Amino acid sequence: MYFQGSRRRGEDGITMVIDFLLSNARLVLGVGGAAMLGIATLAVKRLIERAGRAADEEKVEQKMAESWEELSLVSASPTLKGIEGVVMKHVAKAAKQQKADLCQQSQTSSVEVQPKPESKRLQLCVLTLQERLQQYYHTRAALAPHEVQRAQSLALDICTEIQGFLHTRHPDMPLGEMSIGGSLLDDLQVVSADHACLLVPLELEASLWRLVPGEETLLTHPLHWMVRRVNLEYFPRGRSYWDRYLVGGYLSSEAVVNMFIKAIMETINWPSISSTMDCLVRPVLGGSDLRLEIRPRGNNEGAQSSDVQGAEPLFISMLPLLREEDVVLTAQPELTSPWVNAWHLSLYPWETQRLAQLDAADGGHRRQILKILKAVCRQNPALRSLEAAPLANLILHLSDSEHDWSESSLHVRFQQCITELIGYLEQGALHSYFKPAVNLLSGLSEDQVDQMGFMLYCAVSEPEILLI
Repeated sequence: MYFQGSRRRGEDGITMVIDFLLSNARLVLGVGGAAMLGIATLAVKRLIERAGRAADEEKVEQKMAESWEELSLVSASPTLKGIEGVVMKHVAKAAKQQKADLCQQSQTSSVEVQPKPESKRLQLCVLTLQERLQQYYHTRAALAPHEVQRAQSLALDICTEIQGFLHTRHPDMPLGEMSIGGSLLDDLQVVSADHACLLVPLELEASLWRLVPGEETLLTHPLHWMVRRVNLEYFPRGRSYWDRYLVGGYLSSEAVVNMFIKAIMETINWPSISSTMDCLVRPVLGGSDLRLEIRPRGNNEGAQSSDVQGAEPLFISMLPLLREEDVVLTAQPELTSPWVNAWHLSLYPWETQRLAQLDAADGGHRRQILKILKAVCRQNPALRSLEAAPLANLILHLSDSEHDWSESSLHVRFQQCITELIGYLEQGALHSYFKPAVNLLSGLSEDQVDQMGFMLYCAVSEPEILLI
């Protein structure tokens, strides 16, 4: 556990003591116990520092001494549950003291200084968690309608240009109607409308191709499907346009992506399209995905509107895909590597549809909580590696046992999501709602789990710290 140095001179000795104890904790407590002790000491240290910023140095040292005195009461080989209890006790105690100090500082300053708008610290003391969640949703998570409209308009313009180019240069390529998809279309994008997804459906002959579920392949991965060429004895190779991208009797997703990179990214006259759209459009090369970057064009000769000047770049990802009934397979080599023939089974449509159905059935606010959680994770460096899929599945699992998702219970469900997420992190597994064999936390490193665990443990007693 790494501790950052403080600006105050008196903390050097405390830091040395903490570092010494933590360096020897693993020998006594083991890896799990040492990690929990690290979380406990760091939580107490940080929150007491914040609580004592307005107090004298003696009060800070006294609080730190009391904290270590209580922590020393833990036996030489504590259990995980015992250490967790100490964590929660100290976090709650320090957080309450911090909250009281902040309120006292705000009241004192309001008497000495002229009245000013309420600060964020004062609002933390006054607003309830329910009010804070509503405020956070409307000011930080939800997107402005004009921002969404701008991003969708740019994505549609790009879609029209690319589809027109492919029809002209590759008229024999069997493609379906391109469209916009993903969180921007489903009203699940948060913070800023900075990315969009352009769906490029491939049309396959039903008599020549068969989608093979991942469990039936040699890979045995539920999300790694394959597309097999069939009936070669009756329809030899060459009868289908996509036969040219066969590898070992299967349609290669990597070969399809490489084809689009050459046919679109490296061939289209992007400066010409930029001039037509009055913005800077350029491909993002060097990766295995198909991405475009769109930036507002600077205008030195005339003034532009404030919306255009402050607009962030928009990234558009092109996603070749195959559809068969409710199954959607995407060509994403970054997710299926090193298997060049594997196609990724997208669970996003199922998850999004299920959330919408649940909210429509009981008038719930599951999607609103999902957007709040996504915004919190995106704006908090410690939680940034937690993607949208685990959060959506967290809510789906919780919906099986909790049925009150009304607006009035927003704060209860939010706190419950934090607690449930801590449990999944401790287990090291959060199984997919639709594919239980898939662990949605398998891509996280130990360091990332530790950082998330520390932040979420602190948020159990003071969930407002995630909304600052």
